[in-house]
Amino acid sequence: MNAKKIKVLVVDDSLLFREFIRRSLSTDPVIEVVALAGDPFEARDQILRFEPDVMTCDIEMPRMNGIEFLRRLLPQHAIPVVVVSTISEAVLDAMRAGAVDFVEKPNMGRVHDVEQFIRLLISKVKAAAQARVAHPAHALPGEQLNQAAVKPSDKLIVVGASTGGTEAIFQLLSSLPEQMPGFVIVQHIPAEFSRMYAARLNATTKFQVKEAESGDYVDKGKVLIAPGDKHVRLKKVGGRFRVECLPGERINGHCPSVDVLFESAAKEAGTQAIGIILTGMGYDGARGLLALRRKGARTIGQNEKSSVVYGMPKVAFELGAVEKQASLQDMPRMLLSML
Repeated sequence: MNAKKIKVLVVDDSLLFREFIRRSLSTDPVIEVVALAGDPFEARDQILRFEPDVMTCDIEMPRMNGIEFLRRLLPQHAIPVVVVSTISEAVLDAMRAGAVDFVEKPNMGRVHDVEQFIRLLISKVKAAAQARVAHPAHALPGEQLNQAAVKPSDKLIVVGASTGGTEAIFQLLSSLPEQMPGFVIVQHIPAEFSRMYAARLNATTKFQVKEAESGDYVDKGKVLIAPGDKHVRLKKVGGRFRVECLPGERINGHCPSVDVLFESAAKEAGTQAIGIILTGMGYDGARGLLALRRKGARTIGQNEKSSVVYGMPKVAFELGAVEKQASLQDMPRMLLSML
């Protein structure tokens, strides 16, 4: 008996690019492109007709842009959306509006870029098909915890996330007081996007947030976001922790890899570390979180109900790497209790 195929609606104002995405996705036997649309109004009609499992959507489109489309669509139709667009600040707005993931449009003149895009798009669509979609109105930051809740601490916090993680990280940081121990975060996102994402978090949370560079120290009230094309490792120097950002092969399919960060934290920080694994597809970070726990670090995993994709946290939990599970809303208070 054949497995049920993932039904996909492709939305893009370019006829040529719609056809390119249709042909690309159709190379995978699990995916069926059931409809194409040139603008949000046509897309709405196709959604009602075909009831797709996943939608790919550009941001810049005629009659209504993709961000406004998502804001109007998701309250009525909980469809996982993968944004396919050029990298810009608008992508961050689309993620805030409820898109579960993002793929950068390729340079069509470069064969390697096109091949990489096809592989990435197929994997993102498959991940999106398993995603739990919540309208942003139901995904607000939890209780705002005040500064008095933070006790003096020599700890540092390492975080790993993938699908759905950009918004989960924002919600977590938004609920925490600014004088927290330093964070180092690996989120699976493209290289150019990581700098924009760090800048957006810097502007919208209480923390000093930047894209990590080799030589940066993990200090109180600061958050370092891994560059989208480099692994990040921790090194203890005196009584402080410094990051090293290094290019390298993909590990567990990713560069940066959560496992690389977590394993270095286990080695260099041990009991001084707190490891958190958030929503994401796959298993990156599970082995590293287990290494942290074995070294005496405290560990938290996002629970199934609040995860967009309960993949990475599930594997970590099943390995015995997760000391405590929590919803995204309860995680800030649990984190403070560990400090």
